[in-house]
Amino acid sequence: MLEIMSSLDWSPLFISLKTGIVATILSFFLGIFAARKVMKAGPKLRALIDGILTLPMVLPPTVAGFFLLLLFSKRRPIGILLYEKLDIVVVQTWLGCVIAALVISFPLMYRNARAAFEQMDMNLIYAARTLGMSEFSIFWKVVIPCSKPGILAGTILTFARALGEYGATSMLAGNIPGKTGTISQRIAMVLQDGDYGTAGFWAVIVILIALCAIYLMNFLSGQHKNNHRW
Repeated sequence: MLEIMSSLDWSPLFISLKTGIVATILSFFLGIFAARKVMKAGPKLRALIDGILTLPMVLPPTVAGFFLLLLFSKRRPIGILLYEKLDIVVVQTWLGCVIAALVISFPLMYRNARAAFEQMDMNLIYAARTLGMSEFSIFWKVVIPCSKPGILAGTILTFARALGEYGATSMLAGNIPGKTGTISQRIAMVLQDGDYGTAGFWAVIVILIALCAIYLMNFLSGQHKNNHRW
C-alpha cells in the first residue's frame, strides 16, 4: 500500500473534488430555483417539468452522456456557437466534467429541495405575509431555514453523486490524465491493465469520502431533530 501511495498520481482526486464541489454549488442554486418554480406551476405543467428535470436520475449515465456529447459537439449548433462566439470548448475538457456531473447530480438536489418545500407549514408563510414581508424575503428568511434538513441532505447527496460520476463524464469529457481523469475513470483504466492494487486503493478513497458525506448528512439531520425533541 505504501508503495502504491508513493508512486501514485493524485490528480484524479483533485479533479474529482474540484468537479464535485463546482457541480454541487451549481446544483444547489439551480435545484432550489427549479423546485421553487415547479411548486408554483399548474398540475399538468408541473408533472411535465418534473419529469424532464428528474429524467437524468433514471437514465443510464452513458445515455445522458451521449446526448450531452451531441449537444456540445463542435459539429452541432450549440457547440459551434460556444466555440466561435465565446471560445468555449466543452468536449474533452474539465468543463465537460462539470457539466456531466451537474446534469447527473442535479435531480437529487431538485427532488430533495422540492420535497422539503412541500412539507413547509403554510401558516408560517401566511404569517410572514401579514407582517408585510416580500415574497423574496419570505423565501430566503422563512422557507429556506425551515427546509434546511432536506436541502442539506440534497446538497450532500449531490456532492457524493457528482464525485463518483463516470458514465456521462467519460462520454463528454473523456479520460485525459491530469485534465479530465477522475477517480472513477482512473479505476476503470487501471482495471483494464489488471492493476487491482491501485484500483482497490482508489475504491477505498471513494468509499471513505462517501461515508464521510453520509455521516455528515446524518449528523446534521440528527442535530436538527435534537433541537425539536418533545
